[in-house]
Amino acid sequence: MKKFTTILSVLQSILTSEEVESVVALIGYKDKARKFTVNHLLQYWCMAAFEQWDSYRSGVDHAASKGLLKVHYSSFSGKAAEVPFAVFKTLLHLLVQKCNRIVRRKLSFPKELLLIDSTTITVGKTRLPWAPYHGERAGIKLHVALQAESGQPLNENRWF
Repeated sequence: MKKFTTILSVLQSILTSEEVESVVALIGYKDKARKFTVNHLLQYWCMAAFEQWDSYRSGVDHAASKGLLKVHYSSFSGKAAEVPFAVFKTLLHLLVQKCNRIVRRKLSFPKELLLIDSTTITVGKTRLPWAPYHGERAGIKLHVALQAESGQPLNENRWF
């Protein structure tokens, strides 16, 4: 059985609903809603950014399948316009502050993240006669794998 972690469970383990409510109170915003709170709006926006939803309307269509509260798109857009920007700016600062090395280790992602890039380097045909590319060009394809944690190239000799 494959194990996977959703973005919402990671977000809820880092920012609890009590912390979101305390930031909302600190900014001075009064959340009058009972069903669709600022915490729900934060979850919607995180999932919308992660899934690259097109609009509020399409986001509401996808919400139920992603485990989010089902609301009408006008409630979603109205809440988004009503909540001050300072609330989410403060929540972002709190999230960045909490995501230090200790938290990353606690989440313990199963594999190390590799950044992989493939680039074609082309030159004139006479410079690399053993590597014909297109017509009067020559070229090679360079594959690089970097370790995200250290920023160093991967020291394995393998082909991608």
